[in-house]
Amino acid sequence: MHMVIYALVEASTEDEALAAGKAVFSRLVGADPHSTAVFDYFVTFDENDTTVAGKARWGDLPTAAPVNSEDGGELLDQAWNATKEEFQQNLDRVKEALDELSDEAIMHDEDLARHAFRQVGAYEGPSIPMYDQHAQGIRHRGQLDRILQEDGDSQTLWIVPADVHY
Repeated sequence: MHMVIYALVEASTEDEALAAGKAVFSRLVGADPHSTAVFDYFVTFDENDTTVAGKARWGDLPTAAPVNSEDGGELLDQAWNATKEEFQQNLDRVKEALDELSDEAIMHDEDLARHAFRQVGAYEGPSIPMYDQHAQGIRHRGQLDRILQEDGDSQTLWIVPADVHY
């Protein structure tokens, strides 16, 4: 499956932001020797040579945008909304499983209940659409707010989208 994920990175220029974003995404696909792959591959929106990912799948998203720009604000809103929706969907599945399934059924993972439990607690992977510049998943609003506040000059914080396969 494909999804768009986002990296929040500090950079002075769009090219630096894209390079920093690619470093984050490379860690998430296991290209860094000290990382574990949580996605199969990524395609950033500067790439035009694919017919199944990136622009071909999602349209013409910005390659990278300062968070305080119109494009950056839209990407940040999309990323945060995706984060909330994914969490809520998995949390609803967990609550339903606890209400409707026996302990034995949950143990046997009927209705993928245990999978939903895992997704609610995930720190990276398909249930986490947004990452910081260290490839750490942004899981809650307080974490996002700290990153946004740490940026002394808002022009240095960029958001970089990528299409990932998992």
